[in-house]
Amino acid sequence: PMGIGIWYEMFISDPVSFLFKNTDPRGSLEANVSNTTVRCLSNMKLSDMLETRHIMSRTVRDEVSPKSHEWGYKLGSVYIRKVHFRDQEMIDQIEEKVVNRLRQVTSAIRQDGANQVGLVTSTAELQAAVEFAKAAAIRPRIVGDALARVAADKEVSDALFEVLETQRLAESNAKVTFLPAGNMLAELLAAQSSAVVPTVEGPPTVIP
Repeated sequence: PMGIGIWYEMFISDPVSFLFKNTDPRGSLEANVSNTTVRCLSNMKLSDMLETRHIMSRTVRDEVSPKSHEWGYKLGSVYIRKVHFRDQEMIDQIEEKVVNRLRQVTSAIRQDGANQVGLVTSTAELQAAVEFAKAAAIRPRIVGDALARVAADKEVSDALFEVLETQRLAESNAKVTFLPAGNMLAELLAAQSSAVVPTVEGPPTVIP
């Protein structure tokens, strides 16, 4: 159901034997290679024959070379140059196997790419988490050192806490009344607020 074209190399190892011990060394080598190749291919899987040919090359060379060396020559590399299938059913099976093999290779390449991307992403996330953890651990020490330097100078410390207090008051949206120091206005306002007595029927009454 199939025809195969074989290419092989021939080397002369003993010129005397090559010239005088065999009248047709090339024909003998061709017959030996042909018979050995047919026997080797009969025991080889079709997928192996289509994908790799090194096994066949080594097998044919190992079987033919010892005998051919006695006649003054040896066999080199053996390659399958052409494969011609005559059976349509066999052709369909080969096409199906080739398509399935391509799908497997494509899927393996895609999975390998996804694994590499996942590995890079996981490594980046791990490094980022480590750096964030280092920053979180160093921050209290940095803040503590800064506060210690501020507290060492009383003027700077008082100014800092005064600014912080003013900022908190400004952010609280509370009403703030500024009173001058050493003035009776504060005492009058305090007395006025304590003298206000609310009643049930009307507004609060101020007792003089």
